[in-house]
Amino acid sequence: MTAMRGRPVEARTLINEVEGHLLIEAARAEGRAAAEQCTAHLDWLTGDQRHEIEREFVDMYVGLCRLSWQRTDLRARELRTEYEEVCRRLKRRLIAGCLAVALVATTALPILAAVWSAD
Repeated sequence: MTAMRGRPVEARTLINEVEGHLLIEAARAEGRAAAEQCTAHLDWLTGDQRHEIEREFVDMYVGLCRLSWQRTDLRARELRTEYEEVCRRLKRRLIAGCLAVALVATTALPILAAVWSAD
């Protein structure tokens, strides 16, 4: 554990933060490459205009990436909740089935043993 702003940070939290920064930097790099492609054929732009358009494009691109990531995260959480509920129901059914088999076995075996021993 390391301290960050005076409080301990779990390793998983730190890894998540690093991954987040790496994702944003990758999105910025993709956005810069796309912006440069878009402005490359606009010869009439001045250098400052080109840089301003590219900066705005990168900001919009990163914003759209974040929105997409947030939607993906939300859907993943929804699916996790749904699957956890299905798993709980299946476990309950399995336990109920096992208990039913155990009940039948404990009830039927003595009866069968009595019938067989009477022969």
